[in-house]
Amino acid sequence: MTFESDTGPEAGSLRHDALFYRDDDDYVTSIRSFVETGLAADEPVLIAVPGARLDLLRTALGASTDLRFVDMARDGRNPAWIIPGVLHAFVAESDRVRVRIVGEPIWPGRSATAYPRCVQHEALINIALAEQPVSILCPYDSARLDVDAIADAASTHPYLIRGGDRQPSAGYGRPENVVDALNLPFPAPEPSAATLFFDASGLSEMRAMVATLAWQAGLPAERVEDLRVAANEIATNAVVHSGRPAMARAWLDEEGVVCEITGSSVLTDRLAGRIPPSPVSDSGRGLLLVNYLCDLVQVHTDDTSTAVRLHMYR
Repeated sequence: MTFESDTGPEAGSLRHDALFYRDDDDYVTSIRSFVETGLAADEPVLIAVPGARLDLLRTALGASTDLRFVDMARDGRNPAWIIPGVLHAFVAESDRVRVRIVGEPIWPGRSATAYPRCVQHEALINIALAEQPVSILCPYDSARLDVDAIADAASTHPYLIRGGDRQPSAGYGRPENVVDALNLPFPAPEPSAATLFFDASGLSEMRAMVATLAWQAGLPAERVEDLRVAANEIATNAVVHSGRPAMARAWLDEEGVVCEITGSSVLTDRLAGRIPPSPVSDSGRGLLLVNYLCDLVQVHTDDTSTAVRLHMYR
């Protein structure tokens, strides 16, 4: 198949397609066409796919000064970091030149805990990068992903590509609705979770509690510090913005340590922590830093509170 260069009335805005591929040959052929079309138009290209897929595409596409590779399983392990740390960062480097990105945030084996945040990420691309000169192609393994994942892809991408045919997605929904539908209460924490109610004077005790659990999880020193910093950022916001006490809970799970902080302020900005603030802004960096430091960040809001779960893996 051949991808036409993005020209005409939509040339200065986002193009966000889902590619449903069946096997390695289909995967390579479709992505090669997308990439080569971009390179022919002098568009820088980013390939952000996981693990073995990255090796497959490196071999197939070869080297080019306008072609960059990123391991999505590493740089995109926290779905909330993909927009600011991978996509937006690459677009910002271009200085308004149109760019192309192959981004695969959902693959067979992606954890069930991270999956809803991946779907929210895909929906939020359509808001965060709506006016950016970028074409994003998101591959989905239609032979191995379940029907729900394929349906979710249709709801988050305006256009779908199957067998070389690009068509509008009949299932595409308003990004805000998709994000809100996945704003679900968290599963209950482990019964053994350490619990602390605190105000601004109790932040040091909260940090000590979280660090102790992180050491018990076997995290290296720098990761213990990352979690301590991230938890402090969320906890400080929780007590400062509301002026009322908050609750911290922390526990060990099979992957590492989880810290949950619940405060009585309500986070209403769906893009919080996903768009880098202006260099002259004095705010907006806290949740961005948390998304960078942690392996997974989950957020749930209701009418009276906001809960944030921070995951750090061994």
